[in-house]
Amino acid sequence: MLASFRTTGSLARRAASAGQKRFLSIHEYQSVNLLNSYGIPTPKSIVAKSPEEAYNVAQNFGTDKLVIKAQVLAGGRGKGKFDNGFQGGVHTVDNPQQAWEYAGKMIGSKLITKQTGAGGRICNAVMLAERRDPSHEYYVAVLNDRVTQGVVLVASNQGGMNIEEVAATNPGAIITTPIDFEKGLSKFTALELARTLGIKEGGQEEAANIFINLYKIFKDKDATQIEINPMSETVDGHVLCMDAKFGFDDNAEFRHEDIFALRDISQEEPSEVEAQKAGLNFIKLDGSIGCLVNGAGLAMATMDVLALHGGNPANFLDVGGGATPETVKKAFEILLSDPKVKSIFINIFGGIMRCDYIAEGVIKATKELGLTIPLVVRLKGTMEAEAKAMIKASGLKIVALDSLDEAAETAVQLAV
Repeated sequence: MLASFRTTGSLARRAASAGQKRFLSIHEYQSVNLLNSYGIPTPKSIVAKSPEEAYNVAQNFGTDKLVIKAQVLAGGRGKGKFDNGFQGGVHTVDNPQQAWEYAGKMIGSKLITKQTGAGGRICNAVMLAERRDPSHEYYVAVLNDRVTQGVVLVASNQGGMNIEEVAATNPGAIITTPIDFEKGLSKFTALELARTLGIKEGGQEEAANIFINLYKIFKDKDATQIEINPMSETVDGHVLCMDAKFGFDDNAEFRHEDIFALRDISQEEPSEVEAQKAGLNFIKLDGSIGCLVNGAGLAMATMDVLALHGGNPANFLDVGGGATPETVKKAFEILLSDPKVKSIFINIFGGIMRCDYIAEGVIKATKELGLTIPLVVRLKGTMEAEAKAMIKASGLKIVALDSLDEAAETAVQLAV
C-alpha cells in the first residue's frame, strides 16, 4: 500500500506539473526547415505523406543513398515497432521501390516506442534524407538551466546515443556553457567549444556557427528546448545537424503564429486536446477513478488519498478557479469518454470557485449525459450550503460526503 501511495504521489506531481504548461513540439522535417532558415546545415531532406509521394521523392532526389524516417513525435523511433508488426521507424533506402514499400508500412500505422506508451502514435508522414557518412557524432542542446538561472548550451562528443546514459556513466563528457541572454554566444566561445569537443580544424568554423545560430533560434522563437542528436562531423569534413528536436513556450503563441500553425494534434491524446480547448488542465492516466478538482495542489492531494485507499486515478483534471456550469459539463464529457472510468470523484474547495456553480454543472451533466456510473461529490467553502441543497433537491443518485477520507474511500469502493 505504501509503495502504491508513493508511486501515485510521484505520478500526481508529474501530472500536475504537465497540466500547468504545455510545450509545443514539431516534427523533424519541420525542425529541419527551421534550422535551414537560420543557415544551419542539415542533410537534404523532403517529406512525403503517401507511399506514392515517397516513390517520386526517391526517384527524383538525385542520389540513391537515402534514409527514410517515420515522422512521429517521440524518441527512440529507430528501435520502435509499428502496430502492424513492421520493425523500426528509421531505415536506409537504396531505390524508389524500397521507399514506396517502407512508406506503405509506416504511413497510417502507429509507431510504438519507449516514449509513446503501448498505444503508440500515428505516423502520417515520412521524411527522406540523403545519407551522409559521419566520422564522429556529437550532442548539442540549448535550454534553460536552473543552476545558472539562464540559458546554457550543453554539448558532448558522445552523441548519437541516450545523453542521460552519458551523463550517468561519464559526466565529464558533458560540457555546459552559459550564454549571455542579450549578447548571445560569442564567436570566440563557440570556437573554443568546438576545439574542446575535438572537432577537426576544418569543421570548427561550421560548428561554431551552428552553436551561435541555435541560440538565435532559441531566443527569436521563444523555444524551451533545442536538441541536436546527433550533430555529425562527416567524412568529407563538414559539420551537419542530423536530427533535431524543438520545444516552444505556449505562452508565446501570440508572437509566433507561424510556428504554432505547425502543431499536429494527431500526435496528442484526443481528450487532452479537447480539455485544452475548454481551458481545462487535463492529463490522462491509467486508472479507473475519474477526478474533477479545482487547483493543482488539491488535485495532487486527491490523487494521493485515492491511492492511499487502494484506488488508481484515471486522470488529473484541474477546472481552475473560473469554471462555469458549462465547463463542468465539458469536464464530465471528457471523463466519460474514457471507458476505463468506473466512478467519478469530485473534490472542490470553494475559495474563488463557488460550490453552487459546481453543483449546477454536476446536476446538468448528470441529467443531460445520462450518467450511469457512481458519482461521489465533496464540496467545501463558498456557497457550500446552497450547493448541498441543490444536490439534495435534484433527487439524483449522487453520493455527497464531507470527509475527504470517507469520500475517497467510497469512490474507490464504487470503482470496483
